[in-house]
Order: sequence, then C-alpha cells, then structure tokens
Amino acid sequence: ADLSLISLRQGSGFAFAFLFGNYSIFFLSLVLGDITQKGYEKKRAKLLAPYVPQTQALQKESKPQMPAPSATPASASSSSSASKFHRARSGGARDERYRSDIHTEAVQAALAKHKEQKMALPMPTKRRSTFVQSPADACTPPDTSSASEDEGSLRRQAALSAALHQSLQNAESWINRSIQGSSTSSSASSTLSHGEGKGTSGSLADVFANTRIENFSVPPDVTATTSSSSARPAAIDLPPSGIVKGMHKGSNRSSLMDTADGVPVSSRVSTKIQQLLNTLKRPKRPPLKEFFVDDFEEIVEVPQPDPNQPKPEGRQMTPVKGEPLGVVCNWPPALEAALQRWGTTQAKCPCLTALDVTGKPVYTLTYGKLWSRSLKLAYTLLNKLGTKNEPVLKPGDRVALVYPNNDPVMFMVAFYGCLLAEVIPVPIEVPLTRKDAGGQQIGFLLGSCGIALALTTEVCLKGLPKTQNGEIVQFKGWPRLKWVVTDSKYLSKSPKDWQPNISAAGTEPAYIEYKTSKEGSVMGVTVSRIAMLSHCQALSQACNYSEGETIVNVLDFKKDAGLWHGILTNVMNKLHTISVPYSVMKTCPLSWVQRVHAHKAKVALVKCRDLHWAMMAHRDQRDVSLSSLRMLIVTDGANPWSVSSCDAFLSLFQSHGLKPEAICPCATSPEAMTIAIRRPGVPGAPLPGRAILSMNGLSFGVIRVNTEDKNSALTVQDVGHVMPGGMMCIVKPDGPPQLCKTDEIGEICVSSRAGGMMYYGLAGVTKNTFEVIPVNSAGSPVGEVPFVRSGLLGFVGPGSLVFVVGKMDGLLTVSGRRHNADDIVATGLAVESIKTVYRGRIAVFSVSVFYDERIVVVAEQRPDASEEDSFQWMSRVLQAIDSIHQVGVYCLALVPANTLPKTPLGGIHISQTKQHFLEGSLHPCNILMCPHTCVTNLPKPRQKQPGVGPASVMVGNLVAGKRIAQASGRDLGQIEDNDLVKKHQFLTEVLQWRAQATPDHPLFLLLNAKGTTVCTATCLQLHKKAERIASVLCDKGHLNAGDNVVLLYPPGIELITAFYGCLYAGCIPVTVRPPHAQSLTVSKAACILTTQTLMRLLKSREAAAAVDVKTWPTIIDTEVLGRQTHLHSYLPVLMKSCVDALEFQHSFSVSVLQMSHAAVSGLCRAIKLQCELYSSRQIAICLDPYCGLGFVLWCLCSVYSGHQSILIPPMELESNLFLWLSTVSQYKIRDTFCSYSVMELCTKGLGNQVEMLKARGINLSCVRTCVVVAEERPRVSLTHSFSKLFKDIGLSSRAVSTTFGSRVNVAICLQGTSGPDPTTVYVDLKSLRHDRVRLVERGAPQSLLLSESGKILPGVKVVIVNPETKGPLGDSHLGEIWVNSPHTASGYYTIYDNETLQADHFNTRLSFGDAAQTLWARTGYLGFVRRTELTAASGERHDALYVVGALDETLELRGLRYHPIDIETSVSRTHRSIAECAVFTWTNLLVVVVELCGCEQEALDLVPLVTNVVLEEHYLIVGVVVVVDPGVIPINSRGEKQRMHLRDSFLADQLDPIYVAYNM
Repeated sequence: ADLSLISLRQGSGFAFAFLFGNYSIFFLSLVLGDITQKGYEKKRAKLLAPYVPQTQALQKESKPQMPAPSATPASASSSSSASKFHRARSGGARDERYRSDIHTEAVQAALAKHKEQKMALPMPTKRRSTFVQSPADACTPPDTSSASEDEGSLRRQAALSAALHQSLQNAESWINRSIQGSSTSSSASSTLSHGEGKGTSGSLADVFANTRIENFSVPPDVTATTSSSSARPAAIDLPPSGIVKGMHKGSNRSSLMDTADGVPVSSRVSTKIQQLLNTLKRPKRPPLKEFFVDDFEEIVEVPQPDPNQPKPEGRQMTPVKGEPLGVVCNWPPALEAALQRWGTTQAKCPCLTALDVTGKPVYTLTYGKLWSRSLKLAYTLLNKLGTKNEPVLKPGDRVALVYPNNDPVMFMVAFYGCLLAEVIPVPIEVPLTRKDAGGQQIGFLLGSCGIALALTTEVCLKGLPKTQNGEIVQFKGWPRLKWVVTDSKYLSKSPKDWQPNISAAGTEPAYIEYKTSKEGSVMGVTVSRIAMLSHCQALSQACNYSEGETIVNVLDFKKDAGLWHGILTNVMNKLHTISVPYSVMKTCPLSWVQRVHAHKAKVALVKCRDLHWAMMAHRDQRDVSLSSLRMLIVTDGANPWSVSSCDAFLSLFQSHGLKPEAICPCATSPEAMTIAIRRPGVPGAPLPGRAILSMNGLSFGVIRVNTEDKNSALTVQDVGHVMPGGMMCIVKPDGPPQLCKTDEIGEICVSSRAGGMMYYGLAGVTKNTFEVIPVNSAGSPVGEVPFVRSGLLGFVGPGSLVFVVGKMDGLLTVSGRRHNADDIVATGLAVESIKTVYRGRIAVFSVSVFYDERIVVVAEQRPDASEEDSFQWMSRVLQAIDSIHQVGVYCLALVPANTLPKTPLGGIHISQTKQHFLEGSLHPCNILMCPHTCVTNLPKPRQKQPGVGPASVMVGNLVAGKRIAQASGRDLGQIEDNDLVKKHQFLTEVLQWRAQATPDHPLFLLLNAKGTTVCTATCLQLHKKAERIASVLCDKGHLNAGDNVVLLYPPGIELITAFYGCLYAGCIPVTVRPPHAQSLTVSKAACILTTQTLMRLLKSREAAAAVDVKTWPTIIDTEVLGRQTHLHSYLPVLMKSCVDALEFQHSFSVSVLQMSHAAVSGLCRAIKLQCELYSSRQIAICLDPYCGLGFVLWCLCSVYSGHQSILIPPMELESNLFLWLSTVSQYKIRDTFCSYSVMELCTKGLGNQVEMLKARGINLSCVRTCVVVAEERPRVSLTHSFSKLFKDIGLSSRAVSTTFGSRVNVAICLQGTSGPDPTTVYVDLKSLRHDRVRLVERGAPQSLLLSESGKILPGVKVVIVNPETKGPLGDSHLGEIWVNSPHTASGYYTIYDNETLQADHFNTRLSFGDAAQTLWARTGYLGFVRRTELTAASGERHDALYVVGALDETLELRGLRYHPIDIETSVSRTHRSIAECAVFTWTNLLVVVVELCGCEQEALDLVPLVTNVVLEEHYLIVGVVVVVDPGVIPINSRGEKQRMHLRDSFLADQLDPIYVAYNM
C-alpha cells in the first residue's frame, strides 16, 4: 500500500492522516486548549480597548480562527537546592520496574508510525485558577518521587539524556520556527499575551500570539529513540481530526466554519466543537454483527468473537509436582521449638541486625535475647494484663502487631512472644492519620478477627495521632483497641517454674497475614502452625540454607517473603538477617549492596525497585563486591517487566563479582505463599530460557511465540520450579476451575502443606479460593486433592519451568479480551514523559460502564509540567496503548503531585484511587475522556419506520379495543350560572356592575416582605382609578380605540388599575415585566403606562445607550394623575397578554397572544366553576402577574368572580421566606397559587426550620388546594418533598397539585375542589424514547414517575395526536396534546403576520376521524391520556392527562427522542457539588452544562461522572461537558430552564466556564 502523509500545523495541535491504499483511514485527534481567567481578562480588555491600534484589529481579522495555545502557570514547587538535586536526579528517570528496553523500543516504534502527527486537539478550556496545585503538597519538593514502592526513578544512561536534550532543543527551535499566530477571541489573546508576566511562559506566549509563519514546517519527533517504522498500518481507533486545507494569508477562517445549519460561526467554542465534530465523523471500528435484546426496547451490541482470534490447541495439562520435601533428622517439630533450641544452646549467635537512618548497624538481636524477651512477653500477655480470674488474653485470641518498618527487632520479639503465648499475631501497618488510604478496610479486618488488643513500641505509641486530651484517636472503621507497649522495661520476668506450651505443629492457626483485594477489601489469610513449619522447610530446601548464613532483607518483614525468609526461616536455620528498612533505602539506595559487601552475605531478598535504586546510585561506590552472593532472590520476579531489571542489574554489577546464576526470581502470593523459586544455579550451566510472547495472543489467553510484530511482544523470564512438596496446575481464570490446555494462560493453583488455610471469618470466599478441586473439560473433578488459587496468571513451560504473565487483580477484561494493568502502565511509561508525570505513580484500573469494562489511567503530574506537555504526553500514551494493546483508553486523568492515595510503602493504592475516581473526589488537574472511541457496543440508531397512515392507526385501535385518546372537562352548557354571565359579556361591564352593587367589597390586598398590607382596592376604588387612567390616555396620549398600550409595572395593584383603564379607553393593554436598562427594545406600542421610578429608568443614560430616546412612544406616569373623569364609550376590542416575558426582555423571539373578550370571560368562568370561587372567598396568589395563568389570576379572576385576592409578589420572598406560608396561615386561606420557583425557595430555605414555623404559630391545615402554576411536566419530586416537609404544620398530603397551560391556551388543567385526587403512574423511560408509553411497576429499572396535571377545566376538550400525521392516537399512546375550548387564544399578535403558522397553531384539524370538523389548537407538548378507575364529577370514569414535555425542547439523538429533564435528573444525582444542570444539542453533539457549587478543584471530577451516568442510563455519549459557576443557567420567573438561551451564550463564548471538556 503506498503511504502518503498529510501533516498540518493547526493552532496548538496538528491534524493528520494516514492513507493506506484503499484501506479505511484511522485517525487520532486530541485536544489542546486555553484557560480563561475570570474578571481580570474582561477588565483588562475593556481598559485597553481604546488604545489598541486599528491595524492590529485588521491583522486579527485576517488570521485564521484557531484554538489558542495556553499559557502555563508558573511551577508551584519550591526551588530549594535539594529539590533541584532531586529534580535533576529524577528528571529523565523512568520507572525501571517496568523498564524493558525491548518494550520502550516497541513503543517508540509504534509512535514513530504516527511520527509527525502531533495531536490535533481541541484542548479543554480552563479557567486559570482551576489549575492551581493542591496547597500543601504543591510546596513539597518532588523528591518524594523516589518515595514510592514502585518508583525507581533512575537516572537513565547518558546517551538517553543526550538524546532527550537534543530532541528537546529540536522541539524548542521548531516551536520558535513554526508558531502560527492565532488569537481567536479577545479573552484568549489577552490571556496569552500577559502570560504570567515573567519568565519564558510570557515571552513564549507573546510569540504564540503575534507570530505568523507562512510555510508549515514539519515538526520533529520528540521521542527519545525511534526504531525503523514497520510497514504495518497503524490501527488507531481514536477518532480522526478534520483536515482543514491550508489557508492563504487573507482568507477568513469563519468561512470554513459554517455550522451544520449553514450559519457561519467565528467563536472560539464553535471552532473547537467543529474540530471535535470533524474528529467524530470518521468510522471507528468495524460494525459488530450480533445483538442482545435489553428490555425489548434497546438493542445493545454484543462483541462478536473475532473469527481469526488464536485458540488454544494443546492437550489438557496435567498437574506438575515439585521434588519431594526431604526429611532432615534435626528439623524441629515446631518453629517455636527451633527458637527454644537456638535461644538456649546458641545464645550468643546473632539473629537480626537493625540499621539506623544512615544505614549503619545500630543493634543486633542475639538468639538468646530473642528467646528471653519473647518469653517475658508471652508471660506478660497471658498473666499480667488482666486479673487472675479474668485474663484479657487467652490462647487462640487474635492480637494486632503495630510496628514501624524501621524496627524489625521489636516486631520479631512481639511475633515470637505471641507464638509462645499461643495467641495469634496479626501484623498491620502503623496508622498515620485518621483517614489513611485503605485504613477503614484494615479496621474491617481487625473487627472480623475480633481484635481488642494492639501491641506496639513506646516510640510508635507516642507518634500515633492523638485527640486533644491525649488519647489515641479512634481510627475510621476500627474497633476500640487497648494498646500494650512491649518495650522490655514494661515486661514482667517470668517465674522460674513457668514454661510456654510448645507442642508439635498442628492445624491450629499460627498467624494471620493481611492482603488487599482488587476491590480494596482487606482479608486475613490464616496460616496454620504446620503450614508455617512446612513452608520454612520447603524454603530451606529450595534455597539450600545452612546454619549461620547471613542474609540481607530489604523487604517488608511483616508479610510475604520478608516475613517468611527474614523472620521465620531465619530462626529455623539459625540465620543472621540484616534488615534494611525502606526509609534507609530512600536516603541511601545503595545501602543493601553495601551490607552484602560488608557482611559477605550469601543471600539477598529484594524487589526490582531495589535493583534500580542500586543501579541509580552505583557510581558513588566503586569498590563494592557481590561475589559472596549465591542467591539474589527477586521477589517480584513474577512481574512481567522484571526481566529487564534483572538484566540491567546483572550487566552493571557483573564486574562487581555478581554471578549470573545467582539471580533467582520467585513468585509468591498471600494465599499460596511461595509458589515457585528459581534454584541457585551451578556456575557455567546454561541460564534458563526466556519466552517472547505475542501480546495479541495473551489478550485471548493463548500462548503464542511472537513472530509477526516485535512492537507488541512481551518478554518474560521463568520463576523456577514448583516448591518442594508442592503440586501445581493451571485453571481457567473465570467460571468453574477447568484445567487449561498446555498453550493456554490461566490462574496458577497450588496444592501443598505450606499454604494458607482460609480467609479468617469469611467462609464463603474461603471455599472458592482454598478448596478448589480442578475439573476436566467434561466438568468432572480431577483427583481429590484441594488446590489453593494463587491469584497469579501464568503457564508451565518446557522443563516444568513456571512463567507468570500477570495478576488476577490487574486483569482488565475489555470486550472479551484480557489486558494486564502492569502491561499498560509499562506502555505508558515507555512514552518518554520528559517532565510531565512522576514515574512510579501511575494507576491503571477498569470501571464498569455500559455492559463492559473501560480502562482508566491516572497519573501524578509534576508541578512544573505545562498544559501543553501534559496533553502531548496524554495523546501519545493513547496512541501507544492503542498500537501495542489494540485497546482504547476510556479516561486518562492527571492529578497534582502527591495527591494519589499511597500504600504504606509508597506505592499507589489502586483500589482507593478507583474509589476516589468513582466518587468524584480525585480532583484531577487534566482529564481526557475518549468515550467515542471506546464505547463500541451502543445500540444501533433507530431507523424511523415508514409511518402507518392515521386511518390505519384508528382502525388498529378499534380492532384492539382501544378507545381514542381524548378527554374533556364538564360541559359548560349544562352548568347553571347566575345571571352575571347573561347580563355582562365583558369584564369592564362586570367591574362597573360590581362598583354599583358592592362598592365597598375589597377585591385586592397587596402585601410587602414584612407581611403588612401596602395597598388595597375595593370594587369602587378600582373602577374610579381605571376611569382616571382612561381619560388621561385619551387626553394626553391622543389614542384611538384599538391602539396598543404597554403596561410597565412592578407586581401590584397599579398594574390592575392600568389594565382596566386601558379597557375603559378602548385600548389594548400589553403587560410587560420591568426591564433592565440594557435590555430595552421599542415595540409598536402607541403609549407606555408606568410608575415614576421606571420612568426615570427609561429616560436614564444606560437606556439612552441602548435605545434612541427620540423613538420612545408617549410615556405616562400614572402615579400623578389629575382628578378629571371623562369616560369614552369603550369598544369590545381585543386585549393582549404577553406570554413569555423573559423572552421579551431579552429581545429574542417575542410571542404576544391575542385573546378576545369572549375568551377572557370564558376563561374566568371556567376557573370560577372549577375552583368554586365566589365573593366571600379569599385566595392567596404568589405568582408573577405578567403572563399566562399568573396574569389571569392576578388581574382578571377577582373582578369576574368577586372573591378577594391576596397578592404576594414572589420577589418579596427572597427577603422573607416565611411570607407566603405565614400569610396563608394568618388569613386561613383555603386556595393558594404559586410557581415552582416559590415552592423550591420554601423547600430549600425552610426545610430545616419546620420547628421554627411551628413556634411562629404557622398552621396550614386550612389549605384545601395549593396549586403550582406551570407549563411543563409536573415536578413530582419537588411537590412530594414540599408536602412531606410541611406535613408537620398541618399541610394535607392531598392539597398540592399542578396546572397545565400552554401558549395557545393558558389554562387547560387545574385541580379545583371537586373530583378525584391527581393520579400518578410509572412509565418506562426507554419506551418514551421510542414515543411509546409502557406502564411499569414502582421501582422498575429506568422507570419515571409522572403525575397528572390537575383536572381538565369545564368546556375544554383535549385529544392526543401524532404530530407528524395529525391523526388521533389511542389511549395510553404518546402524542401531541391538542386542545379545543371557548377560551383558546385567537392567535399570535405579530408585527409581521405569518398566516400559516397562525392557522397551524390555533385553527388546525385532525387528518382523520369523527372529530375532523372540530378546530383544534396545538399546545406543542407531548403527553398521553389514560382512563383511570376513578369516577369523575360527571359520574363517568375519569380520564387523566399526563404531560411528558415540550415538543420543541426534545433532543433527537440516535433516532430516539429524549426529554432534557430526564438526562438532567440523572446528571444532578451523580455528585453532591452539582447545583443545577442543563443539556442541549448542537449539530448532534450532546452538550451538558453543570453548575458547580463546590470548590473549583472538583470541576474536573464531574467530567467522567457525567459521561458515565448519561451513557449508563440513556445510552448516549456526551460530546462536551461545560462546568460553570452557580446561577449561570438562565431560569425564567416560573422556574423553567431557558436551554436555548444557554446554548446561544455557550456558542457565543459568553459563559465564562470554569472548565470545558471535549470528549473524544
């Protein structure tokens, strides 16, 4: 295939592509970004605007719009000389645990295939403050980089650093050569140009901001080594970046940036989204064929096994036996007997030497001392802790041993003291803080073992964290412990006649060793006395220990090989152990080599990290000799990457006398103890072999020698033979323990007397691990002998050599293929990180999202790493893992230095890290999600079936016995009303009639925040004021009948009087919410009525800046009216009510509705009948009076029905939350109306003050109906919590209900006083997406609770219609709600009349059916009608109307219909710091905006959580996650989210987000 490479420099990233003949194109694109800094930038830009020369502006225009590169914050680390030294030491260092030159080469080769393709990333937008490192840790110099167990930050060979230096220089000069200027928005460029103000970041940023280079030079490869690239096509499944053609100097970028709607967009955000879209257009993986059906609604793809995948071909393996355990005549009957023997006969022999901090021997414990001190401790434990009759400890009790790692002597005495007293020691780590990583699980272990006593040293006890009164703190999750100090001076000497009971070893427990499982739970592996003894015998035989030998132990002596060799086998063979603590290794890495040299030690126990540390420091000591070593036991030799450490160490120290045959890797596990160990070789014998395995084969669990591609090979060394007296088999890792074939990878199981016997107190798990009987392929058991699962994956190779390729705990099973976490770490480390991340601080784990495991990589970022470096590194890691393992990474996160939870010996605590990730408490400083790449099992997008015609649907419903979904309120004609209706057709007539009949009857009462009455209006007062306004309109305003008059008032009685004044004058009132000075627009009004304060605002300077004052119509201040009364004969004209006042303010599309007088009277009559309103009633209204039902209740109903309305402006609640509820209680109101925002204010603000409400005497038992006025799906959770909270002050659970209205008809449903209670149903969310309604039981997965929106008003009919075919639908089918009623609005009042829209919305007919003659209005809401078992007021069965959501807000994604509120509900639940959330789509990308109410550190935690939950619950991949400050999501006066405004602000880059993540 001929290879052509396109490479293009683009902003701060690159777009690239490989084209291989006719093969598909694979792309990879990642994102670099810019940081916005709030406030400062805006002010700066504003101040400088007048002084910026025009030429620059012109230049800017001609530049292409690209995402700007980001300036880096200055390093937060202190620059003391120490930290400089450490940084130098660990600068180019790599985690040699995973160091494999072969592997590094492979990774570099894989990356070389993508050579010039630096990433084309839309980089996330980040506010600068978010990047600040965590406070305390930021200042610690990064010398702790070498303080992690798996760290090994080694100085690389000089050649490497030279190569690095060279490539860095290249990169620098190349940056300076080919930086392409890009200032995409004023804030971006200002961020860059001021940079940090000093150092290179500023100057580099200036270069970035102002340089323009015409010729695109190809950037060099920044990797250290590149081997020749092989011709295999790079199968990158990361999504591609769009290729943008090179542009000429003058061309405007925005012309390339037409959005999907053909609208040119030149903002920064949309450029990035466009980059992302281009990226996501390319095909990812080949489509999968097979499906499984999930709940019959969504079809989720099942990964089809690859037909070409390798399958095991060997025969079934037979268990492999080790050599028999030899019987030596003088082996003791129990380990305690050995101690007694050496302690009494060889008392002067050294047993254990401890070192001080500098690595010098400080104390040697002899066998005599060990025996006498253990004896004293045993006596004290049994006899001196309690009273004679009530001892604290009895034989068989468990005791915790809490000893620091630098005090092996005290630990050894305590351990043997416990054995002699026959109590069971449980060694654990010293707790450092109340909340150590994994500390709670240790507490669980102590609890399950029933431990009440802890032994420790005096020094250690003093160092434990204390409470204020000096007691040791209660550690999280720990049982209450009694602490016993075991220093000699506190122990009682045993009487002469007291002897410990030393019996022959049996199956009783000897000690418990803790182990941490993959999930983080801590379990205690119980080891019996006979197993302890047998294990020591097997180790003595395998390692050929002889009495008096010296061994050097660098391992943790509390568990694993450190305990087995250095504490137990040591005493069995009278060895002398030199214990080198971890703290010494940190300060003097060569100390163990010096100890071997000084003591002529025969055996050393180390881990790979100790080999690296020694290599790193070996220059300091030329004259050490390792010729005495016959065994260098590498205890993590089972790690697949240990082979290279052993090789490197040998090549360096062979000149110091190290024999090649002395290197003895071994494999161990807490359950099976030592599994295999390489025996010390004979000089001159050939060295054991290596296996070079195919990574691809391994991922299918098959052993294949790697031939085709050396880039994806794994080289492993053997760990020797099975232990003496043991037997080994390999079983399948999952399912029943079936024996593997000879060429298959499986879990190693061991059967031997020397192994653990159980997990203490956990019988169930024990059976699965310690009592495994292998079965053959037919499923029948092979032999009787139980095996123990070791937790290691491997195989038995030629010559019965054991090979280990990974751990069960590190197994990641993605789409049926197995990957090893260690392998992925190694690949990540082989990507030269230069100065981005710390070497040994990478955690790889998998999280289960949407029916599969997803790989997450978390690393600690160096404080001085720049944003660009980090993204460069992240992108290359993704490439490398993809090339070598053929698996996508779901999430890659970088956290600030020193913030990952550590294990006691400094390694990363993986399970705790995973827990932090899933809880959202990891606080990353950089994150990259790639769900588009990884998630390949989404259901197929739904194809819309060719529609069935409306007639067929109708016939189908009839055949199925389903009625057509329609419902109606009571019939107005049958309801007798008083003669008011017959006499007075118009509201003005009603008002005049009331002014004569009941002049002093109060209609309105307005309250202020204190709850005092500010203003009242009786029938006569209202009539008189209205007349005055009417005469002023005619005299001053010179208005003609039918002119529009804008009413600009705060909520109050003046608004009502002005309204009736207009009607009296024959003008058409338009109610408008008082605007901000910035958002004034001039309408076609002939006159504006307003108050003095608002008049001042209209004539203010700010207003003048927005609107030319000369264009204002006449403005009349109604507060200073003359007393003249001159009433024109008024005409029955139209009146108007503005529907959405918020939109009016923002001068977006304003819709003003026209309602005729007849419709208004009809509406008032329907409400009067439904709520049984009459003149002796009082209702309380806490609503905005500008539009919809709020306006009707506030201004119209009282005049029509004669009841008294108590008016509470909602904004008064902000200063007095009690106002609404106390008014209702004080006036004993039976019916009250509010909005969701009022209800939410009360629920959030008063929820914890119910007692105070009681104390104030507030009682709501009088309330019969509390109605929430809304135009949306009822918010059931809010109404439920409101009812529950205020139940204690008398609120009836049946009182709260909702209304439903829409633009075309403001009141369709209203609960009212008679009729059944509102019903609720649970519907299936998945079927709603398919426009179907499926009722489910409460608690069903993916169920949604819907409540009926009140009862349909008298005279109203509704029908459910298919919005596309306009045919009627059956009962319980989802469709658009259409309404027919006398009070439907007569149309939109528009300046430009659009007749078709008018007819479609207000006067439309069904395409089929008997109701086809009726004229309907379309509400624009989806819902369904369901016939219930309840009886309506008319005596028939009640039809309930359920509203699901607005049609124009639904999101059409993957062929399905989503309601934003459902996605938002899921997102809001994911993290405690999400205050509010809104979603919208832009060109098929789902954008989720979340308001963060926590600290900014948490912003990046939300990205994976939001992505996960939307994928899990809605089967959608989030394209962009935007984290903003609280209050950014616009919400209107009714408490409804304005998602379209939010979308426009986002695309115009006006949100000032804390963080924007673009998911790849």
